[in-house]
Amino acid sequence: MINHLTGTVAAAGATWVVLDVNGFGMKALCTPATCAQVRLGATTTLHTSMVVREDSMTLYGFADAEERDCFELVQSASGIGPKIAQAVVSVMDPEALRSAILTENLVALCKVPGIGRKGAQKMVIELKDKVNALGAVTAPTPTGEGAAQWREQVTDGLVGLGWSAKDAEAACDGVAHLVEEDPGVGIAVLMRQALASLARK
Repeated sequence: MINHLTGTVAAAGATWVVLDVNGFGMKALCTPATCAQVRLGATTTLHTSMVVREDSMTLYGFADAEERDCFELVQSASGIGPKIAQAVVSVMDPEALRSAILTENLVALCKVPGIGRKGAQKMVIELKDKVNALGAVTAPTPTGEGAAQWREQVTDGLVGLGWSAKDAEAACDGVAHLVEEDPGVGIAVLMRQALASLARK
């Protein structure tokens, strides 16, 4: 399996990145925060997980190995596929997930789109003995990001994670003051704040 990739960013969207690895283009589905950190033409390393099914092979990319490990761990719970697992790591860092499972905080887990109370209960039961392998992670935040297209990027990222367009627009309205206060605020910062505001609902 592909553990990580290092290459030049050839293209990127709200939820995907294409790395040119010695002339070979590799597309990875990524969290919005990871996508916000990459720069076209820059050399980037993505920690990856490949999901193989009968009709497809999909590569998922993450900014750090701990986030990738969290993504893989969550999928070991019954009923959790890669799409929901990606939503989990977008909303919660590994330490937050570990804390929610160990303390049986179903409310926190249910804030992830796609996870209901029964799904959260299954995660607690099935992952409680495994989750201590996760450590605290603080993802690096890029600086100097232009904010001209921030609303479209944040909205696309949130919709890609399962929220409705209406919720995504409301979350953007909630973080607009950050752009007014600092026009150079990073997309990753805005995405984290938008996710936090949705999680509080």
